[in-house]
Amino acid sequence: MHIPWRTSVDVFAQILRRHGVEQDSVTDVEAAWVGFTEFLQLDIDGIDSTPDSDADGFIIQWGRRSWSDNRLILTFTRQLAIADVGDHDDPYWQPELWQLDFEMAFDDEPDLIGLDNLDVHDTGFRFPPTGPLRTAALADTWAETQRHAPVRAAWIATPASSGLFFECVC
Repeated sequence: MHIPWRTSVDVFAQILRRHGVEQDSVTDVEAAWVGFTEFLQLDIDGIDSTPDSDADGFIIQWGRRSWSDNRLILTFTRQLAIADVGDHDDPYWQPELWQLDFEMAFDDEPDLIGLDNLDVHDTGFRFPPTGPLRTAALADTWAETQRHAPVRAAWIATPASSGLFFECVC
């Protein structure tokens, strides 16, 4: 299924609701992950189609961020290189990078202590195509997150707050 890039945030919110997840009041991180993995298998119209382009990827991030009231966070991000914007006649034209972030913030709980002090704070961006290669990359990414006890703890904790954001990052 192909969806327009401008409506991708709405489509993701619908998928989350189908999995029993309200974007602004998550109670089940695992259900949010299942919704995120479903959303990542949808093809997005309007992204850069240059061969070997990093036009559609994802990353999982964790730590403590000032913009979340200095709370601990776990974020599922899909990054898109949008090609159908801007002046293509401009010799310096580049696709715009947009990120759809599903951020879950947590209160300081004993099991989560150390989430912001790990040597690594994300899984790194992955850009496999939708389908079996993306499924394999998602399984590998999930396994990578589970190697860190505080990230595993966040996966089963109840967030204090959550939000879905879609913005240009360049």
